Amino acid sequence: MPIIKSFKGKHPKIADDAFIADDVVIIGDVEIGPKASIWYGCVIRGDVNSIKIGAGTNIQDGSIIHVSRYNGPTVIGNGVTVGHKVIMHACTLEDYSFVGMGSILLDGSKIEKHGMLAAGAMLTPNKVIPSGQLWAGSPAKILREMRADEIEYIYTSERNYIILGEEHKEL
Repeated sequence: MPIIKSFKGKHPKIADDAFIADDVVIIGDVEIGPKASIWYGCVIRGDVNSIKIGAGTNIQDGSIIHVSRYNGPTVIGNGVTVGHKVIMHACTLEDYSFVGMGSILLDGSKIEKHGMLAAGAMLTPNKVIPSGQLWAGSPAKILREMRADEIEYIYTSERNYIILGEEHKEL
């Protein structure tokens, strides 16, 4: 069973049709939207600020989401794909953005709609990936403009993970 705990009177709010893997830890002021999926080994800790995860978003295996007492919440929009073992701290991911595996997003960083952070990249504090751009490296910098097929893949990923989450709920 997932570990879902209140913290200082704030209890996670999780949509009934979201998939939450058995070993996930969710603490405090966390909201998870409809058809979202939180995969094995994730930790989502909204203790000193809030975390919002939108509808259809998938947070893949081993990812960690936290907040900052001073620099704000973590806000993740609808249809976002977050790859395996991503670390997010007090950042914003707009609807239909994409974060590659093993990336790190630091306080105040932001990925706009249809923006993508490549696998293994580090988005440093207060950096913004504009819509339609792919950033890579550590620290992350613009690599190039995204192609139409890459933007379409973000929507494909959302659909695939909604189906996969429904299948895992049946296990």
